[in-house]
Amino acid sequence: MSDGTTTVGRSATRRPARSGWVAWAYLAPALLIYGAFLLFPLGRAAQYSLFEWDGLGESTFVGLDNYVEILYDERLREAFWHALVLVFFYAVLPLAIGLVLAALLTRSQVRGLGFFRSVIFLPQVIAMVVVAVTWRQIYAPDGPLNGFLRLIGLDSLTRPWLGDYTFTLPAVGLIGTWVCTGLVTVLLMAGMSRVPRELYEAARLDGSGPVREFFAITLPTVRGEITVALTLTIVAALKTFDLVYVTTSGGPGTSTTVPSYEIYRRAFQLGDVGVATAVGIVLTIIVFAINGVVNMIGDRK
Repeated sequence: MSDGTTTVGRSATRRPARSGWVAWAYLAPALLIYGAFLLFPLGRAAQYSLFEWDGLGESTFVGLDNYVEILYDERLREAFWHALVLVFFYAVLPLAIGLVLAALLTRSQVRGLGFFRSVIFLPQVIAMVVVAVTWRQIYAPDGPLNGFLRLIGLDSLTRPWLGDYTFTLPAVGLIGTWVCTGLVTVLLMAGMSRVPRELYEAARLDGSGPVREFFAITLPTVRGEITVALTLTIVAALKTFDLVYVTTSGGPGTSTTVPSYEIYRRAFQLGDVGVATAVGIVLTIIVFAINGVVNMIGDRK
């Protein structure tokens, strides 16, 4: 027979173990769904990347040859380079524009701020296919952009924007800038709205101007929001497919091909599933690596 102190001690010892099982029981459904719809397909893709397979017939084990082909295939190397260029248009440029817009809208106490926030965020709620079709009309040789340039006497700048080897990739990238700027601006405005106005008043008493206030107070405060914005926009840039598919289909030539489009082309048009999945695995690793670096820098105090 045990006394009361011993009983209480045993209950306290058993409680953490029981609560651990209860926590795993709550997590189990989510973990099962995550494993079934994300980890299992990812594992199968890694398996397929080691085979030469057309998707229907017999497969042949080739080891890492599909990954070696990525290094030697000029078209695939160009695709990865184009994806990195799009990171500038999808992430860096929207961040610069978003910081300025968010600072102006937050500090100047604009009337109807909710309306402006909705207008800026609007591109995020429009389907990318609709965005692509709309911008394809804008960039057309007889479209509104060239019409505006002719109207102001800049006929020499008119060109088929989605058919020019030099300007097509920046033209596609600017569509990404238009789409991502709203998301970045809204995130930064949410962060800037938390900054106490007393900090700005104290800075003004010390003789600080708007630029110094921005770099000394505003920018450090929204560091977390900048990290989130860069993570989301970099992922959007590296996995973009629908925009390229609808506007240029990778052309002219290979000037706008990207890894996601190459995955589709290799798997469903050329029947080269092994190389397609290898491209997908490499793209996944690059996404994790870049965002890991961004989050590590963002978390650094």
